[in-house]
Parts: sequence; C-alpha cells; structure tokens
Amino acid sequence: MTVLRADVCVIGSGAGGAVAAAELAEGGMRVVVLEEGAQRGVADATGRPRDTLPRLYRDGGQVATIGRPPIMLPLGRGTGGTTFVNSGTCFRTPPAVLARWREEHGIDGLTDDCFERVERAIGVAEVTPALAGANAALLRRGAERLGWSGGYLRRNARGCQGSGVCAFGCPTGAKQHVGEVYLPRAAAAGATLVTGARAERIVLRGGRAAGVEAATAEGRLEVRVEMVVVAAGAVHTPLLLARSGLGGASGALGRHLTVHPATAVWGVFDEPVDMSRGVPQSYYVDEFAGDGFVLEGIAGPPDYLAMAAPFAGDRLRELMLGHRHVAQCGMMISDRSRGRVASVLGRPVVRYDLDARDTATVHAGLLRLSELMWAAGARRVILPVARVGELRDGDSGPLRALGLRARDLKLMGFHPLGTARAHADPHRGVVDGDLALHGVPGVHVADGAAVPGPLGVNPQITIMALATRLAHRLLDSEVPACRS
Repeated sequence: MTVLRADVCVIGSGAGGAVAAAELAEGGMRVVVLEEGAQRGVADATGRPRDTLPRLYRDGGQVATIGRPPIMLPLGRGTGGTTFVNSGTCFRTPPAVLARWREEHGIDGLTDDCFERVERAIGVAEVTPALAGANAALLRRGAERLGWSGGYLRRNARGCQGSGVCAFGCPTGAKQHVGEVYLPRAAAAGATLVTGARAERIVLRGGRAAGVEAATAEGRLEVRVEMVVVAAGAVHTPLLLARSGLGGASGALGRHLTVHPATAVWGVFDEPVDMSRGVPQSYYVDEFAGDGFVLEGIAGPPDYLAMAAPFAGDRLRELMLGHRHVAQCGMMISDRSRGRVASVLGRPVVRYDLDARDTATVHAGLLRLSELMWAAGARRVILPVARVGELRDGDSGPLRALGLRARDLKLMGFHPLGTARAHADPHRGVVDGDLALHGVPGVHVADGAAVPGPLGVNPQITIMALATRLAHRLLDSEVPACRS
C-alpha cells in the first residue's frame, strides 16, 4: 500500500474540489487531491461530439434517473469535473435564495467577496452580441418583440472564438474551467494530484477524520490527514459518505435531490441560423423566474441536434438536411420534486419522479418557449413532447390543450444538488452551515451535494463560492476583498 501524508485530502477536482484545493494549498496547507478520472486538457477537446462524449462524460453521458420520466444526468469525469464540459454559464446565487438559506438553513457568509474572488479567477464576463451568434440573436429578437426581460449571459471564457462545442470541451482552451485555472494554482502551491484514484472510504480515529483509502491502477493508496473535503458530486458524495458509515444520522443523506429539470424546443426558420457558430448558451430570458422557470438559448453542431431531436427515420433526415435553419432554446425549472441516490451492487441508482406541480411548470415553460419562437419568426416549432411533436403556423393550441403528463416529456438534468444538504439542525441536514459534517470533526463537503436546494440558475459559481468560503474558514482567515 502506498501511503501519502498531508494536512487535507480533497476528494474530487470539480467546481468544489479544485477551488478548495487551490485556496487551501495557497494558504499553506499540504494538500492531496484524489480524482477518479483522467487528466483533462485541450488535447481531449477535439470538437467532435461523437468522439468526446464517450470519453469525457461519466458512463459515456448515459447516467440517467429511474422514474417518471427518466431524466438524463450528464456528468463530467476527469480533472475539472463537469466544469470541463459545461456551458460556462456563470450566475451568482440569487439574493432570494441566499435569504432563504439564512432563514431556513442557518447558512450565512456567502458574501460579494466570495463571488468576486471566483469571478476574477475564471474571467467571468458578458458574452458580446457578435460572439453570441445568430441563434442568440433570434431569441433576443423574439424576447424584445414580446417585451420580456432578458440579456446576454456571463461566462468564464477568455479569448472565446465561438467554436460552438462547449459541452464537449473547449478546443481552443478559452473556457476557464477549474482544471485550467484552479488545479494549476494548487500544484504551484505544492498540492499533489493523483488521478485514476477512486476514494473508497474515509478513515476515522478517535471519532474524527484521519485519512482516506483509495484504489488506483497501481494498487491501494492511503492518504493520512486530519481533514477531508469531499467534493465527488451530488451523486457520488453521499455514496462515499455512506460507505464510510458517515452522515446518516439525520436521514437526509442521499435524499432531497434536485436536478433543475430541463428541456428545449426547436424553431425552424426561413432565414439561416447555423447553430454551430457562436457561443452555444449565450442569451437568457428571466421574465418568468417568479413562475419557477428560466429560458436559456442553447445551440451546438449538427451532431448535437441529431442526438437531441425527438425524431427518427425520415423526419430526422428531413430536419438534419435543413439544420442550418434550426434554432433552439432551452428551459429549466426550479423543481419542487425531490429524488434520492442509493447504491445497488456498488453502482449509483438515482430515483426521481417529476410531480404534478413541476409537470405543470414545464408545460407553462414550453408554451412560453413556443411563443418566443413564433415571435422570433419561426414557421414550425418542434417539441420534446410525445403526443404533440410539432406545432405549425404560429398555433400553440395543440400544446395548450394537451393534458401534459410527466411521462410525455423528454428531460435532462444538468445540476444535481442537495444529497448531503447543509442545515444548521443536525436532524435535518448532513453538514452544518459551515459545510462541516455533523458530529464528525474534520470532514467537510464542498460540492453540489451540500447545496440545500434548487437555485433556479446554473450552480457552478455558487459551488465555487461555497468552496472558497469553506477553505478560508478552515484556514481561519477572511476571504480577501477584491480591489479594483
């Protein structure tokens, strides 16, 4: 068995783990990072979805929930985690969510300094209209004709060239994912990164953290430490804690899963769109955030359309022949449904059922998406709905009249959260407001599992800001104020 000694072991190198590792190492701690996947870099991002999807995503991008309806959960695997393959969208935690966390969960201290420190590190800036592409321009046109609130998204990219394949890794290296920014900082400060290392158990001695046992291709590995930061993601963090006999006292471990259920519609236009050019996710509409959903433009290369379209055979062929005239806009809801994660024969099993309230919210969002496409000038709207696959001539009546059922929908969930949720009350949460495991000194959670519930926006900045706050509290220091 190989033995490493350090002050802290960070399990996972995604949005939470990489940030915590860099901040702790730069603060003077000896850090070991365990990453189950491989080292990722620009060479892995070929720009060809059929090549990169099987390699860069966990289980080839085929992780899915069991329930009604089944929901795909695309999870990155490798250094940088899902930040390597996400859209790069950067929203701060909404103020109303922060207020709810303070009042209901006892979580405080996520200040502007936390957000600004992250945003400066990864170069967050608003997408320019020229770079956004024609897909975004059409959606903006529709929103402005309807008088809806919207704008260009903020993203973590420096020198973006609008390659259109963010979800398959950035081929130019412009996306400032945590593997590009924070892991090199951690290494420069002396941290040790071990890839291909699956953490199997957190070791306790005297009732507190003492190490982590892991399996690698070379054999067994033990990292002896006094502090562990778990950042394996909302699907795998609760399973690691459960294998270690930790976090189960409240009954919350593995439960309270939210995923921001998401779907999209496609508009077919007379004018050319060419979704493969420009930033795939670059324009949003927040007019209906108070109704529980937001709209976000999403685009990609022809491969992406072929994989996502709800057609097969001749209908898919006809759509693909005209792919340059297709635009797409997605929506995601702030879900009230809850799921759970468990282990069966050593494999994660995710159960999630969309309830009637959330089904109604998706229905409302699809009607608004159709309205947006009509206003932008679409002549056909293609839907992800089993019983109404297409609308024509500006008529949303068939969708409006449909008694939509959860099983009619084709959904994805890009943001699993909440399976080791933070709550000041040890009977209601797995970790406390400082992300420390209730009742076990030295164990902390710094990923989406600790986020108490749906944010209504993309969560990577929230997770990174929480990891920043955690690291500085472990260092017994304040998050430095950013100076202009």
